[in-house]
Amino acid sequence: MAKKQFKAESKQLLDLMINSIYTHREIFLREIISNASDAIDKLHYKSITESDIPVAREDFRIDVKVDKEAGTVTVSDNGIGMNKEEMDANLGVIAHSGSLDFKKGIEEGKDVDIIGQFGVGFYSSFLVSDKVTVISKKYGEDQAWQWTSEGVDGYTIKECEKDSYGTDVIMHIREDDENETFSKYLDDYTLEDLIKKYSDYVRWPIHMNLEKGAMEETGEKNEDGTPKKEWKEHIEDTVVNSMVPIWQRDKSSVTDDDCKAFYKEKFHDYEDPISVIRVNAEGSVSYKAMLFIPKVAPYNFYSREFEPGLQLYSSGVMIMDKCKDLLPDCFRFVKGVVDSPDLSLNISREMLQHDRQLSMIRSNLEKKIKNDLERILREDRETYEAFHKNFGPQLKYGIVEDWGARADLLKDLIMFHSMEKDKPITLAEYVADMKEGQDKIYFASAESVARAKQLPQAEQVRDKGYDIICLTEELDEFTLRTLRNYNEKEFCDINSNDLDLNTEEEKKEAEAKEEESKELIDFVKESLNGKVDNVILSRKLKTHAVCLSSEGDVSFEMEKYFANIPGSPEQGVKAKRVLEINPNHPAFDALKKAFGEDKEKAASMASIMLDQALLMAGMPVEDMLGYSENVFKLF
Repeated sequence: MAKKQFKAESKQLLDLMINSIYTHREIFLREIISNASDAIDKLHYKSITESDIPVAREDFRIDVKVDKEAGTVTVSDNGIGMNKEEMDANLGVIAHSGSLDFKKGIEEGKDVDIIGQFGVGFYSSFLVSDKVTVISKKYGEDQAWQWTSEGVDGYTIKECEKDSYGTDVIMHIREDDENETFSKYLDDYTLEDLIKKYSDYVRWPIHMNLEKGAMEETGEKNEDGTPKKEWKEHIEDTVVNSMVPIWQRDKSSVTDDDCKAFYKEKFHDYEDPISVIRVNAEGSVSYKAMLFIPKVAPYNFYSREFEPGLQLYSSGVMIMDKCKDLLPDCFRFVKGVVDSPDLSLNISREMLQHDRQLSMIRSNLEKKIKNDLERILREDRETYEAFHKNFGPQLKYGIVEDWGARADLLKDLIMFHSMEKDKPITLAEYVADMKEGQDKIYFASAESVARAKQLPQAEQVRDKGYDIICLTEELDEFTLRTLRNYNEKEFCDINSNDLDLNTEEEKKEAEAKEEESKELIDFVKESLNGKVDNVILSRKLKTHAVCLSSEGDVSFEMEKYFANIPGSPEQGVKAKRVLEINPNHPAFDALKKAFGEDKEKAASMASIMLDQALLMAGMPVEDMLGYSENVFKLF
């Protein structure tokens, strides 16, 4: 019996597969079971299209058996089987697809669903095996055939005996080495776990002979006359896969409680999700999805250790545990599964091609999630506010990244604290409640809502009856600056140097005072010796003596943010400081008097005013000792 050689390209591909393509060796079992499922699909299709094939659906099965003494794992099916020619074609040439040829050769038929490239999946067995034997007998034929290979050296095919049709794949597991433990794949419960992880939803039952234990009566009596019992173990034929995934079932047969129970078990969460999104899409791309919006954020959600992504299945076989490409990063908190037979997969099934179908699924899921969050916002405000407290920063980050490319998707989902209503509101709600004549959305950045309310700059805005949204999170101000406006209403920082809220009469009065006080203002600016970029008479202050404003693109909150990022190129970025002095405050009159009588005292007062403004703005005072000495000079 001569050994046949693989084609050159097949030999290279086999070597590449074993050493490079698959990132996890454990997927070998998934691939072999998928092939067994394919073989059963083919025979089942024949049985429903050809009346002379007496095979009932309930007769089909896949068996996984371990022989620890021989060091083998065997996967058996009672599917279509292969004759010599098919064995040579399908197993002798890597990436030749018997399944693909079959699928191309039939019209669209009910209950037919073929997965992947047969040859490639089969050769994943060499990830854990140093020898693989395939014994197969085609349905309707008398002769069985045996294919044997020890890897890249080639393979042999010979006649053999087999009682029934179908295929046995016998994998001789490698010996352990210093790098990997292969013997773990000879443990029944390890294989059971792998089946539940990767093949739980294969449509055909997967059987294993598992050891079971129970207390059984011995036939003897205890001293008190009760039956004596002892622990006995026995081997039991067990179906280890569930076969029908919950997301594949009709909505009418699955309750919300069923979905929530599935979520908590599948994703290890002790809380119910706030929403379950079910999708059954048909058309240019067909898929089913079951998505969950969690109630609370995982402990590591905002860390690098958190791995986002949806579980991706193809016809019930898990392809990827966390497919990041199915959702934008702004919705990385969403958990769930997507199952589609239409995705293009590469030879390893682990690296998904970024094709049109995937993009269509992603786009559709984005809209579904957005619509569901908007529904929760309308129907259950308390739940949405709790959700936003956990995941709002992620939504805002989604706006900031990519320079606002996802603004339209997210702008109606984000919330900020209303100074007027003292509760979180959306931008749409702010605009809906704007006063007549108001054309801007006013915001104040501060470390807390209480601090924002104390800002001197807030007085003029609130006196006009205008609400102010409080930006207390790091990303808040970046979010608004990225958006620039909401429905053509521009955002206005109350810390900017001119809010343009004065009447014409107030403007004329201010211009007169500015002209009159020009020499004093120049003196204050000079005495502060470059500590501020400008000094002006304020048009916004009411009862406070001074405030610190900024001008330009960098605000005080942005300056604080960059200062807390070690090594950032923007760490030294500073906002342009503007000291605003209230010309209608007694402190200004005292400064004006000192300027005329005692320039040194006036300089000390100017320094005190700046330090007071810094303190009110939450900014550090560089020279606290000097500040204290200047205060005591006034006594």
